[in-house]
Amino acid sequence: MQRIHVIGGGLAGFTAAITAAESGVRVTLHEAHHTPGGRARTAEGRYLTNEGPHALYRRGPHWAWLERRGLLGAVAAVPPLEGTRLRFRLGGTLRRVPPLALLRLARRGAEHAPVDVDFRTWATGQVGEEAALVASHYSAVALYHHDPGTLSAAFVQERLHRAAALPPEARYPVGGWAQVIDRMAARAWNLGVRVETASRVDAAGLADLSRQGPVVVATSLDSARALLGDSSLVWDSGRTALIDLALRTRRGDAFAVSDLDAPGWIERFSAQDRTLAPAGQQLVQGQFPLAPDEPRSVGIARAEEVLDLGFPGWRERVEWRREATSSGRTGAVDRPGTTWRDRPAIDRGDGVYLAGDQVAAPGLLSEVSFNSGMEAALLATGATETHRTRTGRTRRTDRTDRTATAG
Repeated sequence: MQRIHVIGGGLAGFTAAITAAESGVRVTLHEAHHTPGGRARTAEGRYLTNEGPHALYRRGPHWAWLERRGLLGAVAAVPPLEGTRLRFRLGGTLRRVPPLALLRLARRGAEHAPVDVDFRTWATGQVGEEAALVASHYSAVALYHHDPGTLSAAFVQERLHRAAALPPEARYPVGGWAQVIDRMAARAWNLGVRVETASRVDAAGLADLSRQGPVVVATSLDSARALLGDSSLVWDSGRTALIDLALRTRRGDAFAVSDLDAPGWIERFSAQDRTLAPAGQQLVQGQFPLAPDEPRSVGIARAEEVLDLGFPGWRERVEWRREATSSGRTGAVDRPGTTWRDRPAIDRGDGVYLAGDQVAAPGLLSEVSFNSGMEAALLATGATETHRTRTGRTRRTDRTDRTATAG
């Protein structure tokens, strides 16, 4: 069969490359940077930070896929004691428990929420206006959006339900997400995938690759739009201020603080993985969503207010600090009346397929990248019913993997 080319070495790209190679297809993966990873790239140095707070949801489709292939590696859960230190800012003060109405609402599945009504309107009818606003702010932990209440009720409720699940679904790859990417890269290499780093593909290069066989474009939607020259490749995403801090350790600091007065979240990631910071220090990361016209300073000011409450004396304990803005790189958000099926299609025609966190695939955040990467690879390899019914063994394997992507 012709060689498949995958453009982008993040989670979507490696998922696509591995899926295609497991079908016996020759694959080349092109990564523009010297190291793969995309948004899952972990910084090198004393502080192992990701691009914003990252977590792997235990019930997500990529959890089972990675685990079956031995790619999951060591993961950390929130220690029981630390879990009791989850705090909530409400009314300008720190609370140990959220409003009961928020918990009641979070227990309901997304099937109870309508697609064509905004979340705040629907939630107000369920638990009242005040609790609906609080729930909207809390859901930003999995949305990175400045006003989740304006989004589709079904879309937000799915994220609220999973983000507030007990026991928590969130797990953290020990050593950062780069460890997962490294294992995926090794798997791809062992399957015969040719991985070319510092290999930036432009529009002319894409045309050349397309003549050689199918191409999976596993980049951000902005990059894909420029690469394909397709102005239709647009979808709403979030915009958020990011803050990373290394603080000298102090007993009694919160594990995490959810801002219920406005969307925002601060978490002490070294609580569950001590390898992320040197001994005697703790790594704290936060994200505070910004409106389209708000400068980063607004989000950072809110972050500092939350830090004052949950991490007393933090200013005198700072060993290292970094700030950034993430725009259009936080996954797709669905407006009322839309679902993931309305996002840019994976099959772009002429043997070109799209993967990433803003395309037409289900899931939360990185799960969309995984699902779209797998689907793009199956389409690119011709893994339709004809391919999947060649042998009984192939049929069983593919059915298992596609079932895992249904969520």
